[in-house]
Amino acid sequence: MASAVIEPEGRVDKVHIDGLALMKIVKHCHEALPNMVNGSLLGLALDSGVLEITHSFPNPDSGKAGPNPDDAFIDEEYQMEMMRMLREVNVDNNCVGWYASMYLGIYSTPNVLENQFSYQTDLSPNAVVILYDPLQTANGNFCLKAFRLSDTALKMKEEGRNNFLEPSQIFEELPVTCTNPTLTTAMLQDWTPASDLDLDRLDASTQPYLEKHLELMCGWVDELAAEQQKFQYYTRQLARSSGGNKGKIAAGWASSEAPRRMESLLLTNQIEEYCVQMDKFTGGGLGKLFLTGGLHKEERATADGNA
Repeated sequence: MASAVIEPEGRVDKVHIDGLALMKIVKHCHEALPNMVNGSLLGLALDSGVLEITHSFPNPDSGKAGPNPDDAFIDEEYQMEMMRMLREVNVDNNCVGWYASMYLGIYSTPNVLENQFSYQTDLSPNAVVILYDPLQTANGNFCLKAFRLSDTALKMKEEGRNNFLEPSQIFEELPVTCTNPTLTTAMLQDWTPASDLDLDRLDASTQPYLEKHLELMCGWVDELAAEQQKFQYYTRQLARSSGGNKGKIAAGWASSEAPRRMESLLLTNQIEEYCVQMDKFTGGGLGKLFLTGGLHKEERATADGNA
């Protein structure tokens, strides 16, 4: 990841992505299903607080490990060689982050945290990760988000502290704007199915997605309960060894033997994200049901009038 990076005076607060780079990400993630993949983002961070992403390229080995996003990895040698060749043909070769596909909104994982921490410390504090969800997009909800680690989370991880942090403050989400909508629209139109009618978006049933979200969320809750049991076991053992001295127990949380809190914080953040997604799915489903209910009433009224 060691490359020449041009840094602005301040931190970026928004992301502008070129339409062609966006379509490359979308194409790579969809073609690799059911495997989760990743790649590199190239561009420039401007003094205006904008991170411009003008090019992207995939990591060819990122999807070989399977559909589990925690098994993905970044091939740094391939990345450096690709940037060298792009520089030779006068294409932007300034690495500004990475992208990855996610499965039904799963992003709050140790793998994403470690990769993003590496980019923000070794490459640039303005480096971001673009996460794209091909499954939600296929269901009519285009899902592409830009994240970076918050200053608090970054400092806490650099210092190796085991303090509490609000789960929602681990990652910062940055607004993403496509700067080439004409090209994007043309490519999306080219990918549109040949049939004139696409009725999949009118499907009022959200049950399959809600069931899958509930299933995954139950798994996250079980993992969170397991992490909490580790803390409870640690406090009981520490209380026995210290003879019930509360001062020693409090100091013991910062010791190297204490369970790491970040794992449970990531799990809590992911559970919160799942709740938001489920609320969005149910809201959309209710809207479709009200719409179809109104159409049925209108049809009945028309039929009664003709009778």
